[in-house]
Amino acid sequence: MRVSLFITCVSDIIFADVGKNTVEILERVGCEVDFPAAQTCCGQPAYNSGYLQEAKKSMKQMMRAFKDSQYVVGPSGSCVGMLKEYPAIFKGDPEWEQTAIELAHKSYEITQFLVEVLGVTDLGSTFKGKVTYHPSCHMTRLLGAKDAPQTLLKNVKGVEFIELPVKEDCCGFGGTFAVKNPEISGEMVKEKSRHVSETKAEYLVGGDMGCLMNIGGRMRREGKDVKVVHITEILNTHEQGGGIA
Repeated sequence: MRVSLFITCVSDIIFADVGKNTVEILERVGCEVDFPAAQTCCGQPAYNSGYLQEAKKSMKQMMRAFKDSQYVVGPSGSCVGMLKEYPAIFKGDPEWEQTAIELAHKSYEITQFLVEVLGVTDLGSTFKGKVTYHPSCHMTRLLGAKDAPQTLLKNVKGVEFIELPVKEDCCGFGGTFAVKNPEISGEMVKEKSRHVSETKAEYLVGGDMGCLMNIGGRMRREGKDVKVVHITEILNTHEQGGGIA
């Protein structure tokens, strides 16, 4: 099976290991991974800020970049969720609508692809530690990837999985929401930090790096010793008794 990696801006610029882990996981389950170098931002920041025409330039470039891909897989529910919005954005466009539909249909977040397309629920990973999971809004509510991440986490040998209280609450990031409404956003992430602390978990895991940066930043400022990691970092650990330093 051929899979094209959609690296996403945040992974490419800030969390390179997330991209590396995503590739290694896909190769472990037998996928042939390529990287279309023409890819760019999915257009979400500009689109959410009301700059539709500017956003469409990025979207068209993404459609060109992945036109020949069999599957497109990325490590962000938010960014992949944006690809799913393309058909509505280009509805009625004689040149781009069909291409938008095709890209949306073949695009998946990494855990969603593993569970729903490949039928993989156990990667044979080993990770020792108390883990809680933050289900980001875009991943669960827009993309609909609710069960796959937790299914994979719970099947990692050595993981003690702890449910996050009021887990469905937003962390306050919301992309441009945190910029436009910093006071409200700050109170939301403060509440999320408190809920994470209540679990007594050693690791907070998520599938969207923006949310993890937001929560992790708050917890560091509060002096809390909780490691905040992307889910691929847990799933790609296979040493006996392994953990993240």
